[in-house]
Amino acid sequence: MSEFLVDADTLALARFGTSQLTETVSALKLLERPVEPWFRAWKDQHKAAFDAQLATRPVWAALIGNAFGRSWVADFLTVPPLEPDQELADELELLTVLDDDQIRADLSVVRTPLPEILLTSTGLADEAAELLRWVWTETVEPDWPRRLRVLQADIVSRTSRLSEQGWSGVLRGLGPDVRWLGDGRIQVNRADYPPTDVRGRDLMFIAAHTQGVNVSWRKPDRFALTYPVTGIFAGTEGAAEPLVQLLGRNRARILVEAAEPVSTTFLVATTGLSLATVSDHLRVLTDAGLLERRRSGRSVLYWQSDTGRRVVRRPVAVSGLRSGRRAGGR
Repeated sequence: MSEFLVDADTLALARFGTSQLTETVSALKLLERPVEPWFRAWKDQHKAAFDAQLATRPVWAALIGNAFGRSWVADFLTVPPLEPDQELADELELLTVLDDDQIRADLSVVRTPLPEILLTSTGLADEAAELLRWVWTETVEPDWPRRLRVLQADIVSRTSRLSEQGWSGVLRGLGPDVRWLGDGRIQVNRADYPPTDVRGRDLMFIAAHTQGVNVSWRKPDRFALTYPVTGIFAGTEGAAEPLVQLLGRNRARILVEAAEPVSTTFLVATTGLSLATVSDHLRVLTDAGLLERRRSGRSVLYWQSDTGRRVVRRPVAVSGLRSGRRAGGR
């Protein structure tokens, strides 16, 4: 299995954050590969335009065809950001300074022999940067404010566990195989790679709309683990209309979001509502018996009660909850 070897300094300085480059590369992989059901609507929306671009840009098509392997991505696409939450333009500066030989060397780790077009073309780093800008502009940026709220909510939810559950609690759920092993060891996945020593180095955890856990680095001192964010594309379709009619749009959305335990902070980030508004809706839903609540350290967690789950599944059929007017949610 693949592991990170860490020490106290690594964990003390480890950070969670976002990366527009990581989000863009993840989108590129989704456009090129089979996807899970929750990504299909997004992919269907953008796939035709993406294919049309590749048909007119053979270097782009060749780069994509050789940059993504079964368990490896060319290094020039996966450099961790210098700081969390950097913008794409800043992150691409590290790509555009690479010469053609370096791009070819990174590609050759994934697949050999390279096609003739990649051996004879020049300006490969600029081509790759232009490809990523197109993917960002056309498929990610229009939805970035909502995506960012989801990413930030996930980060807040995970980091809030640190004081109560330690790193074992923080790492739990990052991926199917990610876990704290003890003795300064973090299991990343079950791939047969030697341990990666990140003791005394910079380690970042990057939340992204991606299908799996990935490791990246800029040796010798910067490493990152990218993980699938909780609530991928949450709220893009909203609550069912009968539920909206029953509770009001915002209360219905909060009830749907609480399928798993969530904090007030998480709901503020994912819904874009104010703290006071979220708190008011949570109080009403709890008083109505649709949510349960429990204090966890400094946070209060809310989740659907049995009644709440039945209401979400079949709002029209639930008796005793409907009246001549809706529940007054804003």
